[in-house]
Amino acid sequence: MVYGSVINKIIKVKKESGQAPDFLIKKMIEKEKNKEKIIIFDTTLRDGEQAARGTLIQNQKLRIAKQLAVLNVGVIEAGFPANSPEEFNAVRRIAREVRGPVICAISHAKPEAIKKAWESVREAKKHRLHIFLSTSKIHLKNQLGGMTYREALNISREMVTLAKSYTEDIEFSPMDSTRTEPEFLYEIIEEVIKTGAIIINITDTVGYAVPEEFGALINNIFKHVPSIHLVTVSIHCHNDLGLAVSNSLAAIRAGARQVEGTINGIGERAGNASLEEIIMAIKTRQDFFPFETEINTRQIYKTSRLVSKLTGFVIPANKAIVGENAFCHASGIHQDGMLKEAATYEIIKPTEVGASGSKIVLGKLSGRHALSARLSRLGYFLKGDEINKALLVFQEMANKKKEVKDRDLRRIVQKLRENKDRS
Repeated sequence: MVYGSVINKIIKVKKESGQAPDFLIKKMIEKEKNKEKIIIFDTTLRDGEQAARGTLIQNQKLRIAKQLAVLNVGVIEAGFPANSPEEFNAVRRIAREVRGPVICAISHAKPEAIKKAWESVREAKKHRLHIFLSTSKIHLKNQLGGMTYREALNISREMVTLAKSYTEDIEFSPMDSTRTEPEFLYEIIEEVIKTGAIIINITDTVGYAVPEEFGALINNIFKHVPSIHLVTVSIHCHNDLGLAVSNSLAAIRAGARQVEGTINGIGERAGNASLEEIIMAIKTRQDFFPFETEINTRQIYKTSRLVSKLTGFVIPANKAIVGENAFCHASGIHQDGMLKEAATYEIIKPTEVGASGSKIVLGKLSGRHALSARLSRLGYFLKGDEINKALLVFQEMANKKKEVKDRDLRRIVQKLRENKDRS
């Protein structure tokens, strides 16, 4: 349990009233302990690996799985064992060697695939089977050969029953939930709960939903599925409209308590919900999301870089939380504010996610304050006419290149002093 926010509140109370009473401290800590938990379900090794040109070999999957355990995710979806012998062996190796998170294997609703999934994770200390079946009209017609609602309902019951014979921890996903007829969605969810599923995963498989709509869907599931309060509601959002994180957060507000996603948001097509963004949104906006994730956020940056390295997907510079520019400041106004108080323009401390720190990038938009501060850091304490001359040379140089480096600043000062000596 991390009590950082509680400690900050206590410090504030002490500053304002002299000393925080013991009962107030206890009350604050108790409130922190009683926060609802959001389970972080990482599918980087399954749905993330489905990204075009992003496949991983067995040793790479194991390295990422071990780092995800250090990150302290709740569930690792290790793969799709029925896909190939290599995939089966990769999932089985993760199940054998990785401890901490639940190790999950996904399977379509077929007996042989479910059996393979079970065989792959049975040696895990904590294991789960994740069964999915399409439920939207477009999927039933075009992907499942015109399967009827009744047939889908019967198959779902049968396959959950089969999976339940292997383990108690069963997750069921009605695939393409957001394009499924609501009444049928409610019915199939109720039936698989009665059959034994304990996690119901509501999927925005093609990234079609918008936040208000997705939040309303979760609300309606709670209203119209009698047994829904007996299970954990999960969500799994894709990013085709760039709304996966927003949809996931809306669903959490509506009652979902497990959120599925990937590191760096990788996955099919435009990818999945970025777990690092969801995690830090919850941590940063405790006033709006009074939950905890149990994630070791200081491992986010390291995990992100490992996934990027092994998949070959470059992280965009402007990517939230983990992008190279996430804690960089280039505007003179922003740089001035940062130098006075970092919280002026940073809502997250870089060290909270394992990044090295904030960075002032000197360029054509930088001003006197940022230049003077950087020169001072380099040991040059210029004042008056000297800093004015340095600023003019700096601005001329900054208009010709994207960033003025420390070596450039040293040359500027050296040249100014040489000119001064000659005069």
